[in-house]
Amino acid sequence: MALSKIPSAGFQDNVKFRNIIINGDMSIAQRGTSTASITGSDYHTVDRFKTIITTLGTWTQSQSTDVPTAQGFSKSLKMDCTTADASPASGDSLRITTHLEGQNLQYLKKGTSSAESLTMSFWVKSNKTGTYILELYDLDNTRQISKSYTIDSASTWEKKTITIDGDTSGAFDNDNNLSLIVGWFLGAGSDFTSGTLNTSWNSATNSNRAVGQVNLADSTSNEWYITGVQLEAGQTASEFEFLPVDVNLERCQRYFVANFQGSAGQAYSGTDGLISLRHPVSLRANASVSQKSGVSITIDVVGATQNASGYSLAGSGHSTQATAVAVNGLSGRTTNQLLIMANSGTQLSAEL
Repeated sequence: MALSKIPSAGFQDNVKFRNIIINGDMSIAQRGTSTASITGSDYHTVDRFKTIITTLGTWTQSQSTDVPTAQGFSKSLKMDCTTADASPASGDSLRITTHLEGQNLQYLKKGTSSAESLTMSFWVKSNKTGTYILELYDLDNTRQISKSYTIDSASTWEKKTITIDGDTSGAFDNDNNLSLIVGWFLGAGSDFTSGTLNTSWNSATNSNRAVGQVNLADSTSNEWYITGVQLEAGQTASEFEFLPVDVNLERCQRYFVANFQGSAGQAYSGTDGLISLRHPVSLRANASVSQKSGVSITIDVVGATQNASGYSLAGSGHSTQATAVAVNGLSGRTTNQLLIMANSGTQLSAEL
C-alpha cells in the first residue's frame, strides 16, 4: 500500500506522513488495553511501542484515556509501578521504545555530509519530576545519541520538543530490518549512568546513555504517561499529524495482526487441518504465529464447533501476504472438509 510521498528538508505541515513514528497518538492497541505484572521485555499493549526491561520493578502498562486537554488526543500509554525497586543493580534498566526499518529512513541521508536534523516532540506526564533521557540508537552502526528533558510539574501534561543534529557517520541499511531504536528511559543502573551523557552522535558506550535519569521504579506511587510522539526531519516541530484510524491500523498491521476470525482451510485427516491466514496488509516479513492467552483455538466444522489442541506454522505456504497454519487435535473430520477459524485469538507477528 502506497502511503505517502517521502518528506524532504524544508517540508510544510501539509506534507503527508512526515511523522517517522507509527501510532504516536497511542490509538491502536491490538494486543489489549492493559497488561499487569510486567517484568520482561515485549510488546504488551499499544502497537509499535515495546517495553525493554531488565529487573527494574514490576509494572502495569495500559492504553489510558488520560490525555492533554484540547490537543486532539484520545489515548496515551501509561506505565504504573506495582512493585518498586529503589536500588537498581548496575545492569538494570527500563525503557519504552519504538523500532524503525532502515528503508523508511533513507531520506534522512544519515552517514552523508547532508544528513538531516531531526525534531522529536511528545506530550508526557508523571508524578515524579526530574530529568529523563530520550535516546536514539543506530543499530546498524552501533551509534547513539541521548538528550535529556525535564518533567517540571508533577502530574501535569507537558509538551517536550527536542532537536537532534544529523549524523554524518554511518548510513542506515536500506532494508526491512531494524535500524533505529527510539527510546525513553524510565530508570537505569550505574552501567548506563556513570559516564558523561552522550549528547552528540557517537559510538555507543553504555555508561554514557542515561546519565542523570531519575528512577521511576523507586515507588509504587509512580506512573508515567506519553502520547503525541512525533519525529520528523528538520529543526522545527510541526503540529501532530493525526491519521485516519484505518490508515493507522494498517500501518501497525505491517508488524502485528491480532484477529483472523473467518479464515478458511480444510482438513487433511480426521484430526488435522490446514488454514490459510490472509493478511490484511503485506507484513514486513514472514510471521510467527501465536495464540492470545486465555482464548481457545476454536474451529467451525460441518454441524459443530470444535476446539483444536494446538497449531503451528505449516511447512510451506508462508509469505508476506498469507501464512499457512496446521491445526491439530480435532476429531471426526474427513479429508478436504471445510474448516473455518472461529476465534479471534490468533496472532501473527513480524515485529522488529
